[in-house]
Amino acid sequence: MKLITKIFTKQNAFLFLLVAMVLMAKLIPFKESYNQYFNLSGFIDWGIAGIFLLYGLKLNLKEVVKDVSNWKLHLLIQSGTFIIFPLLVLIFYPFVKDSQYYSIWLSVFFLASLPSTVSSSVVMVSIAKGNVTSAIFNASISGIIGIVMTPLLMSFFLTSNGEGGNQIEIIEQLLLKVLLPIILGILLNPVFKKWVTKYSSIIAEFDRLIILLIVYESFSGAFIENIFVSVPSLVFVILALSVVFLFFSVYEILKFLAKKMNFKPKEIITATFCGSKKSLVHGSLFLLVLGIPDEQKVLFLLPVMVYHSFQLFYVSWLANKIAKRIEITTS
Repeated sequence: MKLITKIFTKQNAFLFLLVAMVLMAKLIPFKESYNQYFNLSGFIDWGIAGIFLLYGLKLNLKEVVKDVSNWKLHLLIQSGTFIIFPLLVLIFYPFVKDSQYYSIWLSVFFLASLPSTVSSSVVMVSIAKGNVTSAIFNASISGIIGIVMTPLLMSFFLTSNGEGGNQIEIIEQLLLKVLLPIILGILLNPVFKKWVTKYSSIIAEFDRLIILLIVYESFSGAFIENIFVSVPSLVFVILALSVVFLFFSVYEILKFLAKKMNFKPKEIITATFCGSKKSLVHGSLFLLVLGIPDEQKVLFLLPVMVYHSFQLFYVSWLANKIAKRIEITTS
């Protein structure tokens, strides 16, 4: 229990650091001339590759193979992540495609296209007394599926609307910064497994550092270019309401489907918790890999940050509530 409390304390501290990075970007924005002293963009690029290399090193293939037989649960969770989420946002596309709110819609669709989280999914399922083995499986496999699904889903709108980078360049970036490091990490997994386990806490801090730098760089550019001047407060309200609506919609749909499929209570917890999560790590990294224009980066990052904050606070409360309810019924 002390370990779980420690994890959530760190998570909450990380949320405050995210806010601090935004404030720092406002007060001391990173200007292009500063690159002669420290190449922030270059460091972030190497950091992205490093995160995915470490992801491959941490990937427990034995756990993944061990739980393959529970395929109905896995199919439901991955469908929630990569089908139900995007479809819920796609419903609104006809209403916004020719309007001034299209960019807002696309930023929410970007969130909907992302894979699930890894650590927080497993921890919260554990707290709520769900199926932890299946949570580990889906958290691991979601990131791998996301390498293909997130760019694929986004490509329908980035290319057809003149946003994003050249498709060949995007594929090259995915191969060099994402897929190649993961494959290398998996190959080196047997050699460095003990090292990764020993220094797992330091590795987690490195992940957070790169995310914080991406947020700082993106918001620095936004403040320097005065992007927020042209973005009304209504946009932030719409984004916040949209992501909260998305969470509850997907959560309730997965809960309904899991019950219809006659899943056990432990599997229902795993399906709803894992299938309703979205990864800030992948959101921050794909923001750069997909070639989102600089003036759009902050708009794309905001829904992911709001969703990440909301899911951590709300689901941690929900997990503890479910755990207490199970303790009462079993005692």
